[in-house]
Amino acid sequence: MSWVAGAEDSPYGIHHLPYGVFSTPDDPAPRLGVRIADRVLDLRKVVSGSTCSDCPTCSALASDTLNPFMALGREAWSKVRGNITDALTDSDLAGVISPLLTPIADARMHLPFTPGDYVDFYSSEHHATNLGAMFRPNEPALLPNWKHLPVGYHGRAGTIVPSGTPIVRPRGQLRTGDGRTVFGPSARFDIETEVGFVVGVPSRLGTTVSADAFTEHVFGVVLVNDWSARDIQTWEYRPLGPFLAKSFATSIGTWVTPLDALAAARVPAPAQDPEVLPYLTESDRYAYDLELSVSWNGMEVSRPRFADMYWTPAQQLAHMTVNGASLRTGDFYASGTVSGPGKDQRGSFLEVTWAGAEPVKLPDGSTRTFLEDGDAVTISATAPGPRGTMLGLGEVTGTIAPALD
Repeated sequence: MSWVAGAEDSPYGIHHLPYGVFSTPDDPAPRLGVRIADRVLDLRKVVSGSTCSDCPTCSALASDTLNPFMALGREAWSKVRGNITDALTDSDLAGVISPLLTPIADARMHLPFTPGDYVDFYSSEHHATNLGAMFRPNEPALLPNWKHLPVGYHGRAGTIVPSGTPIVRPRGQLRTGDGRTVFGPSARFDIETEVGFVVGVPSRLGTTVSADAFTEHVFGVVLVNDWSARDIQTWEYRPLGPFLAKSFATSIGTWVTPLDALAAARVPAPAQDPEVLPYLTESDRYAYDLELSVSWNGMEVSRPRFADMYWTPAQQLAHMTVNGASLRTGDFYASGTVSGPGKDQRGSFLEVTWAGAEPVKLPDGSTRTFLEDGDAVTISATAPGPRGTMLGLGEVTGTIAPALD
C-alpha cells in the first residue's frame, strides 16, 4: 500500500505508476513524472539531489522526454520502477517525497516521448471483416494475405499529438456520387480506437527481432485514436492503401503504462488458423485483457476488447523487423482498430453507424453518422492488476475543429 492519499483505490495506484512529461505554471519546463493517484512525482527533482546525478539513469530521468530512459533497457526500467515503488510505500520517506508531488490538476501534459517511425497495423479480424464488407461488397471480406501476416502501413510520426490537442477537419480529394472528383473537407470524418506500443531498445539495421523478444524492446503502452477521413480513404486507398486519409493526425494518451504494470492482464490470445510461419510463432502466445470505452460527446457508444485481436503486439514487432528494418528508441506502432463481434464492440464510427445507415442518437437529441465540428471523442481503458486491483490507462481525447480555409 502507498502512503499517498487516495492511491489505494485509484486506477493510478502503486500497481500502475505510468510515466509522462508534464510542466506547471510556476515551472514551465517539461520534465518526466510518474503518476500516483491524483499526483505526479517529479523525477527531475527526485534525481537532482542524487549522489549519482551524472550516471546514465539519473541523467535520463532528468530529461524532458522518455526516450533516454527507454533506451536504457529492461534492467534499468525494472530497477527504477522498484525504487519508485519503495519510495511511495515506505512511510518513513513520506516527508521527503511529499514535496516532490504535484497535483494532477496543476500539471500540463505534453507528448511523453519523441516519436521515431510510426507503423499502424490492421489486426482485428472483426474490424477487417466489417470494412471489407463495406468497401468491397462483391469480394471476400478478408483478402488472401490477412491471416498469414499482420497487415500494416507506415504512418507519419510528425503528426502524432498528445491527448487534448484539437483536431482540424482534413481536406482532400473526394469522389462524388455522380463520379466527379472534387476537393474539399471530409464529410465522413471518423475515429479508430487503437492501442499503441512504444519501443525503447533499438535494433541494428539488417537484423531481426523475434516475437519472444517483445518485452526486451517495448517499453510500454498508450491509448490511440487514429483519426480517419473515410471519404478521402475510399477514393485513395487502392492500390497502395491509406495516405492523406490518416496522416493528418494521430492522438495518443499522455501517460505511458509500462509493460510490467500489465503483467496481471495477460490472457491467452485467440487461436490462429492457418498456422503462421515460424518467425511469427510465439513460445508464450498472449494478449492483454484491456477493456476499452469510446465516448462521443460524453455518451459511451462502444466497449471493444483488446484481447480479441487476431495478431498480437509481439507478432507485429517481429513482422515489422523480419526484413531487417531497424528499431529506434521512440518508434511507435499501433494495433489497428480494436473491434469485437458485437455491435456494441465496434471501434470506429464507420462500424458503429454501419457506414451511416444506423445513426447514433446523442444525449442532446441530435443524431450522428460521422463527426461534426465541435464533437469530442474520448477513449479510455481499464485492465486487471495484481491481487484483484484495477488500473486505468491514460485516456486519449480530441475535439474536432473546422477545416481550414
